[in-house]
Amino acid sequence: MTPRPKRFLELLQALQQELLAAGKPAVEARWLVAHAAQLSDHELALRLTESVPPDVEEAAWAMLRLRLSGYPLQLLLGEAEFYGLKLRVERGVLIPRPETEGLVEHALAHLPLDKPARVLDVGTGSGAIALALKAMRPQATVWASDINPKALELARRNALQLGLEVTFLEAPFTANLQGLDLIVSNPPYLPDSYREEAPPELAYEDSTALYAGPDGLEVARELLPQAWKTLKPGGWLWLELAPENVYTLLAEATAQGWLEARVLPDLTQRPRYLVGQKPIESQNFADA
Repeated sequence: MTPRPKRFLELLQALQQELLAAGKPAVEARWLVAHAAQLSDHELALRLTESVPPDVEEAAWAMLRLRLSGYPLQLLLGEAEFYGLKLRVERGVLIPRPETEGLVEHALAHLPLDKPARVLDVGTGSGAIALALKAMRPQATVWASDINPKALELARRNALQLGLEVTFLEAPFTANLQGLDLIVSNPPYLPDSYREEAPPELAYEDSTALYAGPDGLEVARELLPQAWKTLKPGGWLWLELAPENVYTLLAEATAQGWLEARVLPDLTQRPRYLVGQKPIESQNFADA
């Protein structure tokens, strides 16, 4: 007797069991099956009692095997949602994290709706921060820099897909821009020693966007003087760092003359975001 074709609901339940056994969220099964079937989440919900085409079932199980091996879910799906925007993601480029949405939220507080501003996202990766800021503050002029050509190409495609105008620059740090109102960055902030204990998912991302020397602050520490030179007097710098090293850079920023320097928590109440303001009457950074 020919076996009865599996229904979408049964396929979902089978994948959920495998995911739960591996300690991963069962909800991922829905996203994998929907992607394999080229259906939206809503469309899948309406077809749970229908039979699964063999090629769809095969594709869903293939993606599950990759997921259980440590392959990032966002790369399997080809996209990630960030601050209400759907962004394409690719292997070798940093995947946007939920924590970084908090960084965008704080940065937006310095970008009023009623006047233009000049903004730079340093180390843009997929373009997530720059595009979110431009989407929420259309009147702002937004630049985004990165040294990874693959990341910049992906960011440009995301901008085109979303219809958002951002200028992408292949350059380190602030790309010699001047007179900016705001600089925001999610720089690499993991210490090199973390490579030994990092989850397998991180192996598929750009390591230069993750690791930054013995204390994880090599890039952020160098960004401080670069930002000082680039910001106009009274301009703001916002950084996302690790709870383990954010207070170290706070002490250095305070000693160097940044005003209003403080650390704010993320949604889990872990210290995450560092903010500082360039004084309105500022001296040279080296003398600060």
